[in-house]
Amino acid sequence: MNETTRTYDVVVIGAGPVGENVAERARAAGLSTVIVERELIGGECSFWACDPSKALLRPVVARADARRIPGLNPAVAGPLDVEAVLAHRDKMSSYWKDEDQVDWLDSVDVDLIRGHGRLTGPKQVAVQTPDGETVALTARHAVVVSTGTGTALPPIPGLDTVRPWTSREATSAGKVPGRLAVVGGGVVAVEMATAWQALGSRVTMLVLEDALLQRMEPFAGELVADGLREAGVDIRFETSVTSLVREGGEVRITLADGGHLVADEILLATGRAPRTWDLGLETIGLTPGDWLKVDDTFRVTDVADGWFYAVGDVNHRALMTHQGKYQARIAGAVIGARANGEPVDDTPWGAHVATADHSAVPQVVFTTPEVASVGLTSREAEQSGRRIEVVDYDLAHIAGAHQYGEDYRGRARMLIDTDRNTVVGVTFAGPGVGELVHSATIAVAGEVPLDRLWHAVPAFPTLGEIWLRLLETHRG
Repeated sequence: MNETTRTYDVVVIGAGPVGENVAERARAAGLSTVIVERELIGGECSFWACDPSKALLRPVVARADARRIPGLNPAVAGPLDVEAVLAHRDKMSSYWKDEDQVDWLDSVDVDLIRGHGRLTGPKQVAVQTPDGETVALTARHAVVVSTGTGTALPPIPGLDTVRPWTSREATSAGKVPGRLAVVGGGVVAVEMATAWQALGSRVTMLVLEDALLQRMEPFAGELVADGLREAGVDIRFETSVTSLVREGGEVRITLADGGHLVADEILLATGRAPRTWDLGLETIGLTPGDWLKVDDTFRVTDVADGWFYAVGDVNHRALMTHQGKYQARIAGAVIGARANGEPVDDTPWGAHVATADHSAVPQVVFTTPEVASVGLTSREAEQSGRRIEVVDYDLAHIAGAHQYGEDYRGRARMLIDTDRNTVVGVTFAGPGVGELVHSATIAVAGEVPLDRLWHAVPAFPTLGEIWLRLLETHRG
């Protein structure tokens, strides 16, 4: 071994939270591990997604909650302190410096190489370092790709001339645009519309579909749309952009119906694409730019000999940080087991498979109101062919909602597999419901029989009382 040729048990490409977790789990299994990263250690979530976006949104949600409370609402009637909010966002993003993340890698004895890692063949990775050197890495047991995703930009004429915002610019911008156009109707679109409208932008949403949050229960998107409109957001459904041009600092937007819109910035929240274009996939028989299809132990199924793994967003199973970290814990453990000749438990819900990816993925949308869900939607349940009972309840009718704030509006839906008498999906929409999602996740992942769930008594008066009301409604 010398300065430019090194051998490890495991080579990980991508040092976001998913890559960090799989590297730590592989190292904990006794395997020598190196991680390669060309940007900041900590990745998208730490610097351009989860942490900065929630730092922007938390003051917005807290103020909305406070305005519902008698005796407190006059104190929060004014605008947000934009400078303080942005300063807090900068702090939560560690000022876009990754020294703490590097220290953590050192603490778990994982080596780090900064640079662009590319596969050059089976178990072979070449890293081009910032100083122009090349480090050749060989993996004894596994190469793991955890490079995540970037914004999937639509083919709009003029797009390359307007310097559009993606999720990165939307979470790291240093000043508030006077007018912001948001293209899209998914999670990034609604969260960033919520944040920047509250910080002082005049936000217009251009949504191709006829509703927001199309992958969730319809009532969730309806309540979020109501909240955005009440905050002043202009939402235009069934609207598409045909061309863009930036003139004199303004973005001029031409719409498919012939209309026009002028904004200071335009955010494209139009989906995600895998960061696999320049990974050397062609050297192992895969197509650059493709998602990496994996089995439930995260082996890439189209690569022979079982040495190649993909975890996190890049495998297209569940594009959320917490689910990627779950996958990483599973993958690190299974790589360790296989390398050490130990049995692999690949039965459903076993130690070495990510069963939750298929049936118990939790999500929170940090808007006003919040949305929280886990498991199937009613549409997905119907498509699956299961016999399902849909149980709905108005969250405003529980005592905990009255205590939470005046004029509370919200809704809950529970899906019951009537053959198995278990909960297979839950969706909540309303203020404060993000804290309900883990109880729902336990019910779904644990496949808790409804007769036993009846004995899980919610504390009074909390929002958790919704569980009692849903079960009572089910029992009739």
